Amino acid sequence: MFHIALFEPQVPPNTGNIIRLVANNGCSLHLIEPMAFDLEEKNLRRAGLDYHDLAKVFKYANYLEFVAAMKGRRILACTTKGNQPYDNMIYQPGDVLLFGSETSGLPAEILNSIDPDRRLRIPMMPNNRSLNLSNAAAIISYEAWRQQGFQGGK
Repeated sequence: MFHIALFEPQVPPNTGNIIRLVANNGCSLHLIEPMAFDLEEKNLRRAGLDYHDLAKVFKYANYLEFVAAMKGRRILACTTKGNQPYDNMIYQPGDVLLFGSETSGLPAEILNSIDPDRRLRIPMMPNNRSLNLSNAAAIISYEAWRQQGFQGGK
């Protein structure tokens, strides 16, 4: 299946919503610290409802630790600075969908380390900054899963 990674998430309800998302679409969630909250925060737990026990969630002290754990997998940067529309990508099982923080996105050094063809964007109306993080994660992860025939789902 696929992996969703959040680089330094800042908003607990977004992460809670993504915990619920991965419990339902079979992805694993990878949280790269530092985070602006802990996993026991009330807003995060409320947004994730009772799905926390159904989700596979992993934490990493920093980006380098995360990259080492993802060795051998394609990391796809999901960013408003992406070169490729997300629906043009041919996803492969095991791909990692990397999202930046809500407040600042992915830092330039991380973006620059990822091949431009692996920087995905979701089309939006002109003059808009971005979508909500949990919405973006849902859009892209469901496209990746759709391409696999929703394998394992019902």
